[in-house]
Amino acid sequence: MPARRLSWRDKVAAGRASKKVVLDKPFAGIPAGSTLFIATPQIVEQYVREIPSGEARTLVRLRNELARRHRCDATCPVSTSIFLKMVAEAAWEGIQAGEPVTRVAPFWRVIEPGTPLAKKLSVDPAWLERQRAVEGLESAAPARATRRRRSG
Repeated sequence: MPARRLSWRDKVAAGRASKKVVLDKPFAGIPAGSTLFIATPQIVEQYVREIPSGEARTLVRLRNELARRHRCDATCPVSTSIFLKMVAEAAWEGIQAGEPVTRVAPFWRVIEPGTPLAKKLSVDPAWLERQRAVEGLESAAPARATRRRRSG
């Protein structure tokens, strides 16, 4: 009998331990000698759940705040993105199963439509945009693409 495929919720709930490592060489723009925090899906989920309605966080801010909370120089950008995807998929799985949006981790407060991470999700991009609009969250992506004209 084939093993049951784990749901995203199961993957988020799986018992893992966070770690702190000292980098012996540079990694992802983080210098050698830095203390790197490697979170868990549960830690990322708790952070996302703490973001108040109507407020957004960037992935960079999420990583910086987790590093500070855990007395490290940085948080691993690779594992954090993976864990945020797991949290988003678990929340979407809940929504698809009929769970109210108010009861799931509000991943749309961190993941903006059109970003590489958003494109990897099962979530319909239009749903993500609508959910952000409901909370009055503007996407920064279009603003970045716009250039300011110099006066003069």
